[in-house]
Amino acid sequence: MKKINEIMTREVVTVTPEDNVYEVAVKMKQHGTGFIPVVEKGGDKLIGVITDRDLVVRGIAEKHPGSSAVETVMTKGIKTASPEMSVDDAAELMAQQQIRRLPVTEGDRLIGIVSIGDLAVRNIFADNAGEALSEISEHVH
Repeated sequence: MKKINEIMTREVVTVTPEDNVYEVAVKMKQHGTGFIPVVEKGGDKLIGVITDRDLVVRGIAEKHPGSSAVETVMTKGIKTASPEMSVDDAAELMAQQQIRRLPVTEGDRLIGIVSIGDLAVRNIFADNAGEALSEISEHVH
């Protein structure tokens, strides 16, 4: 059975809580992503994530300026995967939580990200997890 550490993306773009939301938006554009983990300044301790939806709903819609700190709009209390977690278990967790990306941590240290795309491209998740994951996409559209 495949483990998360076999398919995860290891090179992860991150920001700190002190960065501003404008900088995050620029990083998202540069790297073609709508999801960036938030780590402790000067380290790799995961403390949250910021998504393009966070920028819109908690940032723009609440009239926060581009100079607002990431910590004002980021999502905290997120689910994570361990590198030894099975791919099927990660797919199930993503389906249950209705999330498309899952940070991978050792302790509280960010070591990677696994996405629905990582699972789908490799066609390796269980049928029931695959069906549940496809429902995530259907709910969004």
